[in-house]
Amino acid sequence: MTKSITQLVESVHDRKDELVSFVQKLIEFKTPAPPARNTEEAQLFIADFLKQKGFSIDMWDVYPNDPNVVGIKKGTQSASYKSLIINGHIDVAEVHEDEHWETNPFIPIVKDGVIVGRGAADMKGGLAGALFAIQLLHEQGIELPGDLIFQSVIGEEVGEAGTLECCNRGYTADFAVVVDTSDLHIQGQGGVITGWITVKSSQTYHDATRRQMIHAGGNLFAASAIEKMTKIIQGLQELERHWAVTKSYPGFLPGTNTINPAVIEGGRHAAFIADECRLWITVHYYPNESHQKIIQEIEEHILYVAKSDPWLRDHPPHFEWGGKSMIVDRGEIFPSLEIDPTHPAVQLLVSTHESVLQKPAIVDVSPTVTDGGWLAEAGIPTVIYGPGKLHHAHSVNEQLSIDELVKFTKSILMFIYEWSHTDKKEKENVLNEI
Repeated sequence: MTKSITQLVESVHDRKDELVSFVQKLIEFKTPAPPARNTEEAQLFIADFLKQKGFSIDMWDVYPNDPNVVGIKKGTQSASYKSLIINGHIDVAEVHEDEHWETNPFIPIVKDGVIVGRGAADMKGGLAGALFAIQLLHEQGIELPGDLIFQSVIGEEVGEAGTLECCNRGYTADFAVVVDTSDLHIQGQGGVITGWITVKSSQTYHDATRRQMIHAGGNLFAASAIEKMTKIIQGLQELERHWAVTKSYPGFLPGTNTINPAVIEGGRHAAFIADECRLWITVHYYPNESHQKIIQEIEEHILYVAKSDPWLRDHPPHFEWGGKSMIVDRGEIFPSLEIDPTHPAVQLLVSTHESVLQKPAIVDVSPTVTDGGWLAEAGIPTVIYGPGKLHHAHSVNEQLSIDELVKFTKSILMFIYEWSHTDKKEKENVLNEI
């Protein structure tokens, strides 16, 4: 590391007021999701910021008024040096009218060493810190040999996976950092998938026929879909407990892999026997599992449950998994993300963090989910690393420590510089020596 980059990292503290003002500027863009469809102004601001720093810009609508922005800064020696994606989401958690904020959540204030405003922790602080690091490099005329790709995406709060759209558009790199809320831990994550389980009769029945389908001699082979769904729910609980006993993952408490029966819908009105019932479930699974395997396990188990019931045997449940949006089609997928602690970029981020903060880095797993799983699923080694504490995210009077923001900005600045100066052949040469 050169003396100039050391001095640049140290300058972050002297310019923290500018950094704080930058976070405040991003918070002032009102981008809650839901309702979503409100990020264009903020994304134009980021696109213009990156363009002024020498980035080429790719901006496209994922949904109307909700565009993704990808800034690309080609390295001076792209073929020889490592490339990096910095990723973050511009949308923030929704705000209800009855929440008691000290101030307007989109007019941020600074008090007692923290920034208060919606999105401070999740995750406009992370976006601002990474963008400020880019600004400092640009001001000093430092040209990176490796490619740097900055992704400001939409829809993370409602499962709309703007990051997946970036992957589908072909953006890739040797490593990616999602600068989302992690309290400066270097993290992987489990995965989440939602699903709908539907039980449906091919016939409808008047409520006065109920006696015929539940008492001896009724001679009507029919059932309430709502009542049959209770057997499905019981089967899900049995599988959930089985997972808790048979599965585990370091860093997670036992039983973190859960199946939540979140919403149930069924029946027409009181004069009908319920001919249809739909159950909306949310499934959390471990970093070393895929949503495809989890779907298979649930469907196999529930279909066995159905075979044990005379009516469900002839009316097996139907499954719908995932979705593109909690707003549009009421579904989402967040793939899991498993960290390889021996990966050169992970080791570099650990050493960078320790050099800046003068304390050991913590490599663990996030108890929540981010878009990082989409990058990993696209074959890009990825970590979550950003400022902010999870218990402040989504909260009333959401806040971010200025000290933590400064530390993050220093660390990510140094990491961007060092990783982009890492020779692509370095690992290959080490392996050849072994």
